[in-house]
Amino acid sequence: MNLETLLPSLFSERFQVTGLSTRELTIVVMGNKGIQWSKGKVEEEEEEGAKEELQTFCDFSEVIDISVKQSNKEGSAESRIVTLTRQDSKILELEFHSLSEALSVTTTVLCRWTLRLVKLRRSGNHQGLYILRCSPRDYDKYFMSFVVGYEAMVDYKHCQIMRMESGEYILSGAKRSFGSLSELLHCYQKEALRTDGYTFQLTRCCPPSHKEKSNLLVCRNNQGAELPLTPSLHKHVSQMVFHKIRKEDLTINESLGQGTFTKIFCGVRKELRDYGEIHEMDIIIKILDKAHRNYSESFFEAASMMSQLAHKHLILNYGVCVCGDENMMVQEYGKFGSLDIYLKKNKSCVNITWKLEVAKQLAWAMHYLEEKNLIHGNVCAKNVLLIREEDRKTGNPPFIKLSDPGISITVLPREVLVERIPWVPPECLENPQNLSSATDKWGFGTTLWEICSGGDKPLSTLDCSKKILFYEDRHQLPAPKWTELANLINSCMDYEASHRPSFRAIIRDLNSLFTPDYELLVESDMLPSKTRSVGFPWSSESHEPAQFEERHLIFLKQLGKGNFGSVEMCRYDPLQDSTGEVVAVKKLQHSTAEHIRDFEREIEILKSLQHENIVQYKGVCYSAGRRNLRLVMEYLPYGSLRDYLIKHKDHFDCKKLLHYASQICKGMNYLATKRYIHRDLATRNVLVESEMRVKIGDFGLTKVLPQDKEYYTVREPGESPIFWYAPESLTESKFSVASDVWSFGVVLYELFTCNDKNCSPPAVFMDKMGNEKQGQMIVYHLIDLLKQGYRLPAPDNCPKEIHKMMADCWNKDPGLRPTFKTLINSVESVREAKEG
Repeated sequence: MNLETLLPSLFSERFQVTGLSTRELTIVVMGNKGIQWSKGKVEEEEEEGAKEELQTFCDFSEVIDISVKQSNKEGSAESRIVTLTRQDSKILELEFHSLSEALSVTTTVLCRWTLRLVKLRRSGNHQGLYILRCSPRDYDKYFMSFVVGYEAMVDYKHCQIMRMESGEYILSGAKRSFGSLSELLHCYQKEALRTDGYTFQLTRCCPPSHKEKSNLLVCRNNQGAELPLTPSLHKHVSQMVFHKIRKEDLTINESLGQGTFTKIFCGVRKELRDYGEIHEMDIIIKILDKAHRNYSESFFEAASMMSQLAHKHLILNYGVCVCGDENMMVQEYGKFGSLDIYLKKNKSCVNITWKLEVAKQLAWAMHYLEEKNLIHGNVCAKNVLLIREEDRKTGNPPFIKLSDPGISITVLPREVLVERIPWVPPECLENPQNLSSATDKWGFGTTLWEICSGGDKPLSTLDCSKKILFYEDRHQLPAPKWTELANLINSCMDYEASHRPSFRAIIRDLNSLFTPDYELLVESDMLPSKTRSVGFPWSSESHEPAQFEERHLIFLKQLGKGNFGSVEMCRYDPLQDSTGEVVAVKKLQHSTAEHIRDFEREIEILKSLQHENIVQYKGVCYSAGRRNLRLVMEYLPYGSLRDYLIKHKDHFDCKKLLHYASQICKGMNYLATKRYIHRDLATRNVLVESEMRVKIGDFGLTKVLPQDKEYYTVREPGESPIFWYAPESLTESKFSVASDVWSFGVVLYELFTCNDKNCSPPAVFMDKMGNEKQGQMIVYHLIDLLKQGYRLPAPDNCPKEIHKMMADCWNKDPGLRPTFKTLINSVESVREAKEG
């Protein structure tokens, strides 16, 4: 029934107020037109003539929040400021002369309807469901309606809760009182009550929902009715819409790191404007890894969703570029990088106001998506970009934008979801198809925790099994000391998805934190406290050496590539400011189970080694879901000793070469004391740190000697550096410290030939055997040559003492070869003699 047909001239309420710019305003609240305002005073009899001057601020349905706070002006202790927040985040701030006036306009605007029993019916009439609502007449009374009975015998009972003069709450008819309403409800969720012959126990409250239609709703004309969404936003997910960009219009510049199955670069997009003008803009380019092209559909779905949305706190998606097997997403450039990194870099200058402002902006973006029934699915601080820094001189706050969600959690493997705990909610870990708007609320709660903590990663010290246990035991993240803020985070991260608040409610809660009291808080009140965590063993932190985050590894150039793996020069830049350490990163070419096992063994060996002449282990880096592994080592700028010798052969004398030989000996002697056999000692695997220091690297073939043997038999030799191998290694696949000594003799030969390609071990042996030999025949002829006593010739200008040392290392009897300790002394003796 439309009441306007019966009474077209509705009553209105007028309020004379002061705007914050000290000018007088008239606020008019009308049932059919919402909230309007006009400059100066508008009396009731003048209203007809002033209609043109009245400007509409918003309709009632567009009001997100109303707050009342005391004015900060001196000499006006009675005055109050009412802040109306509109759905698009615009605010209207009005100053009233008294609290009663402020409350009057607030109650006029707050149009609510009574929740009836239909709410319980729609929720399934389950035992223990209840509705809680304020009394429409008495401020200190509440009504609670709940379900009793079973199936066809379902009935509804009602009771009254009163707030006594002492401030405590009591259920009518009961004797026990409680300090708060929440305490009362919590108690009766554990204890059973009886009424009219029924026994009942509260389980879950049915809260009012946004856009919920009451069965008592009074109709008016549909002038303010909500317009339907644009057709594009109702399209099925398979109907993707985005702008296609030509690769020729894109310039890809430096790497910014990696996402989940993507590589991220900054770049420039050229666009032809009117009159032939070429416009250039900075952009972000996300390229889907070729190895993960099976996620292309989800990748394009994310691009399509972002392309169809327009909100000031959502990143602009310019389009996609498909070129051959490369799939790219092109987005606006976030000048100041991701939020978590910015917080870490600027902990000392980011205050409470800054954090709350950023949290509220993110909540507005999420509210926009919620209104459109769209789900982001990957809300986290690293997906929030800072577009503008705070300028305290001009009063401009920071400005953030939420980036795209990337690959949907509905198609990601479980290992990736486990890694994303606690951003992925428990119901999605159990079944990713449970993705809903409640998912974003959980993610927002975790992101709010990150903002409070200054960019720290929650649960970063827990391995995957402990993260799963964290959810199974229903633990909460350590809470900030600020109680209201802690309550907000916990409500967003409620294990019951239906209990999480709407973003409309979250915005109201954030607004309520902006009170005069919060100015008295200190930064530590926002920081999560481990002592306030609920029973989880936080002290049992992992002591695993550094695990490098894949997103912060910035590729610089390739250092080398072999049959099994490659080594890249990268910068590990966790602060995203090009100040990170340059490291060498080794990764596998093929990620078979066998190759990964061997690689993990190599990592464990290098991790256990600490010597000045052995490459230093830095840590490991896992890809999403721990499906791929990388070894992070120190970067040695001069590359391999083999290449260094070739490049600078005119600058080496005997003393310098002996200096390198001594350091290699010392490193190998250290390995021998640890019962390790290197099995691949050659100048290509010795790296140059500086002109005065070399280090042994590449432990891919290294083995550990059994405790009861002095040699190791390799059952599957695979590809081997045969021209550096001792005879027993070639014939019986037996390796020992003595076989490493043989290889050191070849390294001495390489040093004193300065790795001349014409004199290299393969070149010399092949020339002796005949270059037509191929495959396994090479091994047979090499063995035959060594059995006949053939050895590499003495290099030109090589001291006799050094050539004798080589010959000793190449003794056919392993037991007669010198030890590395003996070789150290021998090399040092020759070196001292040369210096003397």
